Amino acid sequence: MTHIDFHSNVADKFHYVCRLVRKARAANSRIVLKAERQDLAAIDAALWTFAADGFLPHVHAGDALASQTPVILTDDDTVELPHHQVLINLSGTPPARFDRFERLIEIVGAGEADAQAGRERYRFYKGQGYQLNHFVAQKHD
Repeated sequence: MTHIDFHSNVADKFHYVCRLVRKARAANSRIVLKAERQDLAAIDAALWTFAADGFLPHVHAGDALASQTPVILTDDDTVELPHHQVLINLSGTPPARFDRFERLIEIVGAGEADAQAGRERYRFYKGQGYQLNHFVAQKHD
């Protein structure tokens, strides 16, 4: 069963997700980042510029190098993905095929609309019988 973690009250979702990706990559995990289409360019830029001493290799789903790249970006629930270890969801809805992943990390921003969408996703997963973990981001996160 997919292990699901919620990270809420996140002030800067793109910076926060870069930190999570770096940590997951240090553990040699392969990651899929699911986001709304309008956020993909900002996430792409953040992954390139996050750390001066390293870069987080990534491509968009469907890229010829996707199977060889540890971080995949997508806004499409129907695209075929090359790996299924960690899924980080930045979108406002549960990913359609999240249960294919070993781990799902839900990122919930600090704003009220984001918090409400996060609560709805939390109820959805809970209603499906998943055990959920919740982490509240500290102000500096």
